[in-house]
Amino acid sequence: MPAACESALEDIEDIVSAEDLKPHDRQFVRRNVFPKVRKRNSQKNIQTDDEPPSDSIIPGVQKIWIRTWGCSHNNSDGEYMAGQLAAYGYKITDNSAEADLWLLNSCTVKNPAEDHFRNSIKKAQEGKKKVVLAGCVPQAQPRQEYLKGLSIIGVQQIDRVVEVVEETIKGHSVRLLGQKKDNGKRLGGARLDLPKIRKNPLIEIISINTGCLNACTYCKTKHARGDLASYPIEELVDRAKQSFQEGVCEIWLTSEDTGAYGRDIGTDLPTLLWKLVEVIPEGAMLRLGMTNPPYILEHLEEMAKILSHPRVYAFLHIPVQSASDSVLMDMKREYCVADFKQVVDFLKEKVPGITIATDIICGFPGETDEDFQETMKLVELYRFPSLFINQFYPRPGTPAAKMPQVPAAVKKQRTKDLSQLFHSYNPYDHKVGERQRVLVTEESFDSNYYVAHNPFYEQVLVPKDPLLMGKMVEVNIYEAGKHFMKGQPVSDARVHTASISRPLTKGEVSGLTEEFRRSARNGTNWKAQPSAEIPVKTGLSSWVALQLPWQQEGGGLKILSVSLALLAVLVMFYYGGMKTEL
Repeated sequence: MPAACESALEDIEDIVSAEDLKPHDRQFVRRNVFPKVRKRNSQKNIQTDDEPPSDSIIPGVQKIWIRTWGCSHNNSDGEYMAGQLAAYGYKITDNSAEADLWLLNSCTVKNPAEDHFRNSIKKAQEGKKKVVLAGCVPQAQPRQEYLKGLSIIGVQQIDRVVEVVEETIKGHSVRLLGQKKDNGKRLGGARLDLPKIRKNPLIEIISINTGCLNACTYCKTKHARGDLASYPIEELVDRAKQSFQEGVCEIWLTSEDTGAYGRDIGTDLPTLLWKLVEVIPEGAMLRLGMTNPPYILEHLEEMAKILSHPRVYAFLHIPVQSASDSVLMDMKREYCVADFKQVVDFLKEKVPGITIATDIICGFPGETDEDFQETMKLVELYRFPSLFINQFYPRPGTPAAKMPQVPAAVKKQRTKDLSQLFHSYNPYDHKVGERQRVLVTEESFDSNYYVAHNPFYEQVLVPKDPLLMGKMVEVNIYEAGKHFMKGQPVSDARVHTASISRPLTKGEVSGLTEEFRRSARNGTNWKAQPSAEIPVKTGLSSWVALQLPWQQEGGGLKILSVSLALLAVLVMFYYGGMKTEL
């Protein structure tokens, strides 16, 4: 067999042919997939199809532990990967020690996050665990030394995680890092109707676009997520409808920059939001994710109207990063401090009580004491109730990493000074005694309370009464802390059930067709059938196709190098035969 067939499969990119389904035709494809009925022997206590042990090399029976770092977009990707693996038959476990394979979904924003990721890889290898890597770190720099020989699933390839896991369990190294394209145009990513296991069955995270239009000098995420690619409005609305039908009562819209949504496909964020508002049921809520100042400036009037809607949280995350125009210029942020103030001032006037969250980087290269004092004044002026303070870390491969650095001690002191200023004020003290409407969706970290949010997405802790979970209730605020308020449900108030149907249970897979669910209840298994058209490497001399119910036709691994190698073998046989005849 040619050497090309024996090598690990690296850097494989999708090949979209004319026969492949286009985005508007996306649907579950079940051709070549047949339910396999489990047969039992008639002899007492003897089964011919017992479940194999977890250390079996038969894919689909192992336990998988998934760890995700980073943003909401990354968390959504992790939920999608978990859903597909569970739907195929793998058991998703919270116990890393009992898992056969670790799926590590990384974040490249800060050095500490990547350090945790690297340490987890080392720990997995020491524990003799199979490893699959995902997220922005391996996507941005797949050839780093510590990633060598490990399987990687790219950020736009999460719909093929089952294939990568299956091959990894068999002992192969598979890397899928290509981009999703349609007629040469980059798509937003994998389909939105894939199976999914929500970390919180009441909350759906929807990525509305991937990538961005900026080129910030400190940002490593751009290397992984690339330029802006938005999902069509109809697909996002369909995903929201599906989520509500599965008992979700809160939707988070996320991306690297929600404000830039639609600029690549001829639409914009307000247009999307008005369409989504139409399908939000009574009692359910929508939370908008991070937007950079430049792309919301031109939509301020419409955004103020949307953020005033009773089913949309009056909340917006607008990173300023620095209050120094010279620092912003070095960051290539494409706005000035006056732009940021214009956005904040306008929204505060038009949407009374709105919560504005922001981010600040301390110690960016070239930041002077005067620059930093401007940032301190900005925080003192607006007293942001939610402030993400980040000490600058130079990320390898970014322009900022090559700039003259601020001494570590100075960065640390500035971070400390800003943190002290942030903790010097309490944003919720004046709200004690108020009567507020809140939506209960989570449990607190200490497990002593349920977590709810009022219309401004401010955190309100309420008693752990199971009848409150997933409900919209009225509470009296009796205590306030730095990051939360505490509320007591009003006895005579109406409790509104936000969900239009029963929420899925924790760990239950969403997005499966009823036919798929019936087959699962009846004890049948969906498994791929052999096909010569779509190869997956399963051994040195055999190739089989893996076709999953939710995958597009033609979605298997299309390996150009292997195809050429096989073609070379056929040519050799052909010409060899001709010589024999002559």
